[in-house]
Amino acid sequence: MKFASIRVVTADVQALKGFYAALTGVEPTDLAPGFSEIRLEGCTLAISSEDIINKVNGGAIVPRSNRSLMLELEVDDVQAIQTRVTDSALAEIVQPPTVMPWGNTSMLLRDPDGAIVNIFSRPKR
Repeated sequence: MKFASIRVVTADVQALKGFYAALTGVEPTDLAPGFSEIRLEGCTLAISSEDIINKVNGGAIVPRSNRSLMLELEVDDVQAIQTRVTDSALAEIVQPPTVMPWGNTSMLLRDPDGAIVNIFSRPKR
């Protein structure tokens, strides 16, 4: 089994595509109207419209309703991302860079749909 992607279902594909493209620096690949992928090292972030889910999956997913999932993006420099996010007013910073008990430096953002995004770096060894 291979972990392939995380899919976020949204009522506003353009807003999420723009947010994640600006955050990651990776341009989305549009595969169909209302369905795009941001292909990152290690995993793909798929973004699809609520309309597609309602057509093909019977409305099995409800946008903006998840409070138990955290998207995590590993970076080399959390402070640099904080500066970019702050300077561009890209997202609400929920938690400023903080050193976790296991050594990672972690900053939490909120995406346009309200999901939490953890931007983190591992300690240098």
